[in-house]
Amino acid sequence: MSQIAENLKSVLNKIRTVEKRAFRDENSVKLVAVSKFHPAQSVIEAIHAGQLLFGENRVQEAAAKFDEIRAQGLEPNLHIIGSLQRNKVKEAVRIANCIESVDRIELIEEIEKQAAKINKNIEILFEVHTGEESKAGFTNEEELENVIELCSNNAFPHITPRGFMTMAPFTEDTSLIRKSFSTLRNLRDKFQKIYSSLDLSELSMGMSGDFEIAIEEGATIVRIGTAIFGQRN
Repeated sequence: MSQIAENLKSVLNKIRTVEKRAFRDENSVKLVAVSKFHPAQSVIEAIHAGQLLFGENRVQEAAAKFDEIRAQGLEPNLHIIGSLQRNKVKEAVRIANCIESVDRIELIEEIEKQAAKINKNIEILFEVHTGEESKAGFTNEEELENVIELCSNNAFPHITPRGFMTMAPFTEDTSLIRKSFSTLRNLRDKFQKIYSSLDLSELSMGMSGDFEIAIEEGATIVRIGTAIFGQRN
């Protein structure tokens, strides 16, 4: 068994243990293996160990890497999890199954435009600012609701909203981290109730240092890199 396969097994075991402890259904939490700064070969090792869902921050790096992987007949599921500029949307739409970091209406409009060109349906998560000031994400609940309403009225036919994403503040204070995650969960519950025609069930929150708290607070997706692939190159 390769080191990456061993690491994956260990991380998944931890996730299942926390699910159980938090009275969550088994396998209710998906793992996004964050492969940024790691070579295609590392991703291929993870695929052979059974991991099919990956996250990348940088579109250019992800495109080169995942084109190489897919050229070998492998079909991993790719989420773009980093801040996305409009000039990178065309390539992001081409390579990704889901864009998690959607934080403004202009970005959604560009995603729709590029997805329509290649007749591709793409999933998105709304990134919400729940932590410190340097983090991206919707900060205004009214703006967020306007965008969700447009989605519910099928204003963006090539886009399927699936839920929400956040990054907790970078702090040792677990109460602040927990508050960040519970804020997102409460927001999801509120909008799911209002817009019942949409499936907004996904909550992508929690990384290597705080995924246990995230799972306790209802995360359905956790994003973990270093614990799987080791330190970045």
